[in-house]
Amino acid sequence: MSLNLQEWIVEADITELQVAMEEGHVTSEELVTEYIDRIHRYNPQINAVLEINPDAISIARGLDRERQDSGSRGMLHGIPILLKDNIDTGDQMHTSAGSVALAGSVASQDATVAAKLRSAGAIILGKANMTEWSNFMSSYMPAGYSSRGGLVLNPYGPGELFVSGSSNGPAAAVAANFATAAIGTETAGSIIGPACQHFLVGIKPTVGLASRAGIIPISASQDTPGPIAKTVKDAAIILGVLTGADERDQATMSSEGLSYTDYTFFWMRVI
Repeated sequence: MSLNLQEWIVEADITELQVAMEEGHVTSEELVTEYIDRIHRYNPQINAVLEINPDAISIARGLDRERQDSGSRGMLHGIPILLKDNIDTGDQMHTSAGSVALAGSVASQDATVAAKLRSAGAIILGKANMTEWSNFMSSYMPAGYSSRGGLVLNPYGPGELFVSGSSNGPAAAVAANFATAAIGTETAGSIIGPACQHFLVGIKPTVGLASRAGIIPISASQDTPGPIAKTVKDAAIILGVLTGADERDQATMSSEGLSYTDYTFFWMRVI
């Protein structure tokens, strides 16, 4: 199997990436390097990514060594994922909700969903742009605008097609193949809307299925994080990693014993 990485990565899903890494056709480091190259080439045209994790390549190398030495942790091992800029990461990256007021803010620890992704072997590639403060500061702010990152544009029609919701940076980034998938947040349409506008799959989980701890909030009764991906199966794989009770978010206690760690079973039933 000979891969033209630049072309293949555009259509590859999580399962195909895992097979290629297991068979030695590509490494996680190579995936990260290719995604970063795409961000440098195309992001200036759509403003989907705010910053790249400076540790991403070294993390990928470590996960490649771990795969060789002790095997894969699972379906997200070595998979690069972007996070919306309202989700904390306890690393060198910032969490600003798209605002210049928090442009220098660095979290002391990971949001629960970020920690779960890392534990599953995913690489947090960077932070995606978003509508500033999830568009709860002004009724006149255009979807996708942030004072920190500028205006997110839809890669399928920059300046012409609507981006929708506040998780438009994660959606535009996945549509432009800047990462395999992304995590957005939704209060009322901010995952589903951008996913629809960018021809992607977005899941807004029931509130309490995935922890909001470490995420800049809007509404305690509506907020939730969820995946944005290229396929239903990819979204289901990621959702299974995000679920579970968390003492830092009391709403998750209602899902204790009721959530799953593998939602691909339901995807199989659909097809």
